Amino acid sequence: MAWFDYENEDEEDFATLTARRRTTTLRANGMKHLTKWSGLILLLAASQGAFAGEPWQDALARMPLAVPTTELNRTNCVPLLLGSFQSNGVVKAFIFMPGATDELYFFRRAHAALINANPSLLDAVMALTNQTFIQVTFQPPLLLLHTTEDSLDMIAVVKNESSAAKLHQRLVPGRVQLEDADWGAVRTALKGKLNIGLRPFENASETWHFYRHDFAACGVTDWEMLETLALAGKTTFTVNWLTAKFQPDRREGITPKLETFPAR
Repeated sequence: MAWFDYENEDEEDFATLTARRRTTTLRANGMKHLTKWSGLILLLAASQGAFAGEPWQDALARMPLAVPTTELNRTNCVPLLLGSFQSNGVVKAFIFMPGATDELYFFRRAHAALINANPSLLDAVMALTNQTFIQVTFQPPLLLLHTTEDSLDMIAVVKNESSAAKLHQRLVPGRVQLEDADWGAVRTALKGKLNIGLRPFENASETWHFYRHDFAACGVTDWEMLETLALAGKTTFTVNWLTAKFQPDRREGITPKLETFPAR
């Protein structure tokens, strides 16, 4: 999902290392490298959550829609799906990327019928992907609703490795849910929750090019929260010693086009 540039601030000629996070689960390489501690490690890992490793579809299938409905549209889709998202051991953040919200609010052509009497969050996601241009991608532990307009390979630059390491270790307390939130609302909602300061400040001119944020997150690390902000707001970020600075992501995707008009 992400690629990172590690830059050494203390040297004039620094080496850049690039790595891309995998979007699928790695398979085991066999037993030959297991040590005597492996059993204990696996036991401790299993105790962290009974559902670790299960398909994301199963996790969402256990989440009923907070308010039963027969149609998803621009008036109810985002708040309903975010409000229905529950804490679980598989999906840590549920994110509407800008392409998905464009389909709902800008083009106003995303409508999806729900036929189940008691639909789940999974039913809602499947209805959107089957009946609109919205797609779903799971990049563990983040679930993305997006279109071809969105760039899924989020970009982060690390200029302080020790700060980045701490961000990977610390959990953001509680649940964070934002709907149609500008950068000022993001900073307010996360004040005191992150172990790093967010830049720019809310009145900076570059924030005018950030998309509004729509996501729900619970159990994410500080680093995963930064990723969530970047994916929701169409931005990139740079991690310094005490701050994470966000910039607009200028990459342009392909806007989905209708084969027939009108859409409905």
